[in-house]
Amino acid sequence: MTTSTPFARRDFLRLTGLGAATLLTGGGLAGLLSGCSPVQGATLPVSDRTGGAASTPGAEVDIALKATRGEVSILPGQATRVWTYQAEVSKGDPASVQNLPDSYLGPIIRVRKGQTVRVRFTNDLTEPSIVHWHGLHLPEDMDGHPRFAIAPGQTYTYEFRVADRAGTYWFHPHRHGRTAFQAYHGLAGLLLVSDDEETAASLPAGEYDVPLVIQDRTFDANNQLVYLPGGMMDQMMGFLGERILVNGQPDFTLPVATRSYRLRLLNGSNSRIYKLGWADGTPLTVIATDGGLLEKPVMRDYVVVSPGERIELWADFSGRPVGTELTLKSLSFSGAESGMMGGGMMGGGMMMGGGNALPNGAEFDVLRVRVERAATGSQPLPERLSTVQRYRAEEAINRDRPRVFGIAMTNMMAWTINGRTFEMEGVAAEEIVKLNSLEAWEFDNLTESMDVMAHPMHVHGVQFQVVERQVRPALAAGWETVRAGYVDEGWKDTVLLMPGERVKILLKFADYTGLYLYHCHNLEHEDQGLMRNYRVEA
Repeated sequence: MTTSTPFARRDFLRLTGLGAATLLTGGGLAGLLSGCSPVQGATLPVSDRTGGAASTPGAEVDIALKATRGEVSILPGQATRVWTYQAEVSKGDPASVQNLPDSYLGPIIRVRKGQTVRVRFTNDLTEPSIVHWHGLHLPEDMDGHPRFAIAPGQTYTYEFRVADRAGTYWFHPHRHGRTAFQAYHGLAGLLLVSDDEETAASLPAGEYDVPLVIQDRTFDANNQLVYLPGGMMDQMMGFLGERILVNGQPDFTLPVATRSYRLRLLNGSNSRIYKLGWADGTPLTVIATDGGLLEKPVMRDYVVVSPGERIELWADFSGRPVGTELTLKSLSFSGAESGMMGGGMMGGGMMMGGGNALPNGAEFDVLRVRVERAATGSQPLPERLSTVQRYRAEEAINRDRPRVFGIAMTNMMAWTINGRTFEMEGVAAEEIVKLNSLEAWEFDNLTESMDVMAHPMHVHGVQFQVVERQVRPALAAGWETVRAGYVDEGWKDTVLLMPGERVKILLKFADYTGLYLYHCHNLEHEDQGLMRNYRVEA
């Protein structure tokens, strides 16, 4: 394989691919379902970075990553056609890339904080695509903004120094109007960061450190993926699959020994929310959220994980006899969809997607754990995991007037933030922030009869802290069925807003200027315009 040459100057990268917004703005259901022709464009340098980003004259880890088409056996019988990422290490530790066996998902990329990483992404699909490194703190041109999407056959080179703390991050496509389609067909992988603080915590490692990507999919009689079977309703509300896959496999069973495990859970579904709990009522021990380890373990009877969120559990099976089976379920909840579209006239959300057999809020099995062998020397749960720097609301520069972003649907059936939909490079006055400032933002899930839905809001380029939640009394009943499953003690990059909920977060815009996204991680909502830019200025 050809290895990229080091940068002559710290900010240059060559992008051969698309033109600008006219090529990327999707249009309605037809845009989601139809293919796109290869698009020719100019070779462009990335925008200039400022804010003291360290140069990367040579990568310690160099990876060739390709998005392509393939087939994989998921159900008995005919193989399923999928889109998938393939990777190969060109330089560095070969263990930097690990494949999930018998899965369309992956690969898993493993790096350490402080490493310089180069990923040369080649688009081997029939339509434009780009990669977003979900949760990482990166310069704008490394973050995977859809304006950088590249044409089939072209390559985009990412190069950056890993600045994030140890944690479970992930990557997926981010082409506007086609993110949901491309991710649904298989494009997703995990990026796991380690650091010295994590090592000092002595957590389960190797075979006892288990990634678990949860997704829902629908298949036809020939085992092929079916997307948006409910047509416009699925598009407006969010796609819900009829089968649960874990690591790309149905009816997933995790074989374990009688010892402790670290379970890394990613909700990789397009729109489904999971309320995870053990069927026998055993409490969950949470050790990490989106942005890495908590200060100390916290206990929950269940945890709520919306699309894009990650949660890490300490699971100790040392007291379980060999032969024991446990079931991790998604427990029932209400209120994620209500009103005229999601409930009311359609029966409380039970008719989503044209009569979906597995509605949002239903109870179902996610995976089984089978204790298959005895083991000795199980690790004890650490009393302390890490140090988390706490932001103080009174130190936010806008502490008296937080920025408020209201999420609603217009009477034209368009999802909006403060009345606006996505523009490829559009930025409103209230979406411009200052470099190195700490700010308070509030996401407000506004409620009208036609659009009462849950929205997982994701902010690119930063990790934030959740400091306050409120809910409108009229919608408190649904909120009460999930609120005990929120884990707000650590760093987050995605936060769930139930209908009628208002959430305050604290964010600091450090290191990089430029254009970044914030959006709903219900991918159908995102593709329909529930996404905006914010710009960091020096």
